Amino acid sequence: MLYLVGTPIGNLDDMSPRACEVLKSVDVIACEDTRVTGILLSQLGITGKRLIAYHEHNKAASGNGILDMLKSGLNVAEVSDAGMPAISDPGADLASLAAANGIEVSVIPGPSAVTAALSISGLDTRYFHFEGFLPSEGSKRRERLKALTLIGETIVLYEAPHRLKKLLDELCEGGFGSCRIALCRELTKKYEEVLRMTVTEAVEYYKTTEPRGEFCICLEHLEQKTMVAAGDGTALIALLKEKGMSSKDIASVVSEYTGMNKKEAYKIASES
Repeated sequence: MLYLVGTPIGNLDDMSPRACEVLKSVDVIACEDTRVTGILLSQLGITGKRLIAYHEHNKAASGNGILDMLKSGLNVAEVSDAGMPAISDPGADLASLAAANGIEVSVIPGPSAVTAALSISGLDTRYFHFEGFLPSEGSKRRERLKALTLIGETIVLYEAPHRLKKLLDELCEGGFGSCRIALCRELTKKYEEVLRMTVTEAVEYYKTTEPRGEFCICLEHLEQKTMVAAGDGTALIALLKEKGMSSKDIASVVSEYTGMNKKEAYKIASES
């Protein structure tokens, strides 16, 4: 059997008794980083376990090896460095591979930065979109940033401290300046911090404050989904203009999502 085991995102006391028992009982533990998991097991008093590296860069080869173990009757637990496996983690591929080959998959729920941040964000949690880490650069990053403008629910992002300022600037450029944001860091740890402000205010704040720690960000959505669904390009232009997006970017977004001619959209945006 394959077990997907949640591990603490910061506070060791959040490790569940059931998760500890499973890690003690399995034959093999597949982990994102054997050093990180080795430290966790030592803190939990679990010794003598076979650890196998399974991460984004070796998931194809390592995944097939783990599948062979599972087929031979071994029990394998998969963990990430912190939080729930398969959430912004290649554990999703391993679970899919196991299920496709008739291997039973069981989940041992545990801490998750996504749900922890949402619960403390102060934003609407009835519906949310989990984006995770954006592509680091290039056209794929621009495409995903553009896609975020069309999401009609609270958006959850992960970001590293050295890229946070860049992300905030890009969100402002994309029209999110007046949207509320909750910047969550060090969740469950001693110096847990949640900053609630607008994106524009966050840009100003981090001009004098250096970002530290990994961030889980909850972002208020742009209220335009119904306009896009109705193909109302003019209304969408007005909304994006109000949010501070450039005429060039407005033309690109409106053209892609409403079918309006890009030159026409640019002309309306420039003259309004």
